[in-house]
Amino acid sequence: MKYTLLTGACGGLGGAFAEVLASRGEPLFLTGTSAEKLQKKREELAARYPALSVETCVCDLREEASRRALFSFCDERDMRLARLVYVAGVDTQMAFEKYDEARIVTQARVNLEGAVSLMRGMLARCDLDGTAEILAVGSMSASTPMPYFALYSATKKGLEYQCMALHEEFKGRAKVTCVLPGSTPTREDIVENIKTHGLFGRLSQKTPEQVARASLAALSKNRRRAVIGFWNKCLRAATSVVPMSVKLRFICKKWSKTEKDFFAGK
Repeated sequence: MKYTLLTGACGGLGGAFAEVLASRGEPLFLTGTSAEKLQKKREELAARYPALSVETCVCDLREEASRRALFSFCDERDMRLARLVYVAGVDTQMAFEKYDEARIVTQARVNLEGAVSLMRGMLARCDLDGTAEILAVGSMSASTPMPYFALYSATKKGLEYQCMALHEEFKGRAKVTCVLPGSTPTREDIVENIKTHGLFGRLSQKTPEQVARASLAALSKNRRRAVIGFWNKCLRAATSVVPMSVKLRFICKKWSKTEKDFFAGK
C-alpha cells in the first residue's frame, strides 16, 4: 500500500485535498501541528470512507528533528509513499519593520525549507518508476515581488523554482508540479483580506475544493507550473508586460492598506 503524504491537513485547503483524495480511495498520511485536529480529521474520513487507510503524525515543519521523526514514523511501519502534497504555508502580510525573528524563521522554514526537506524524504521512500508525484502549492504572489508581502512572495518563488528544477531532474521517474492559486478563502482573516482587495480579490478567488481538484489535474498531466483559475491566468499574462516599477508601486499602494498576521491569536 502506498500513501499520499499531505501537509497542512488540518487547514481549509489541506482538508479539501484530503476529501478529494479520500473520495478516490487513495490511502492518506496526514500531518499537521495539532494531534487533536488530525484525529478529528481521521475520524471524519473514517466515517465517510470506512475502507480507507488513514495514518496521522504530528509534525512541526519548522524543526528538523520533527521532520526526521515524521519519516521515522514511516520507516517503523514500512510505509511506502506514492505522492507528496505540500499545502502547509505561513502567509503573514505586513510592513517588514513589524517582523520579528520568529515571524521570519517560521515563514521561511515552513514555506520553503520544510517543503524541500519533505521532497527529499518522500523521494527516498517511493518507487522512482514514473508513478511518484510531488505537488507543491505555490502562489500567484510569487509572480512578482510583493511589497508588504515580501517574504511570503520570495519563499513561494523559491518553492516554484525548486519544483521546476526537480521536474527536469526527475523526468521519466517522477511527476513534479507547482500550482499557483490566487485568493483561497480558508480562514476568516483571508475572507476579509479578499474583500479589501475589491474586484481583483473577488475575481482571483477559488474555493478550496476547486483549487484541490484543479491542482491534482495539473499534476496528473505533469505540468511544471500551473496557474489556477482563468482570471489568474489572464492576470499573470497581462502583468508580465507591465514594467516592474509600475507593478511595485501598484502593489505597494494596495497591499499597504491591509494586514494579515498568521501569528495573530497564537
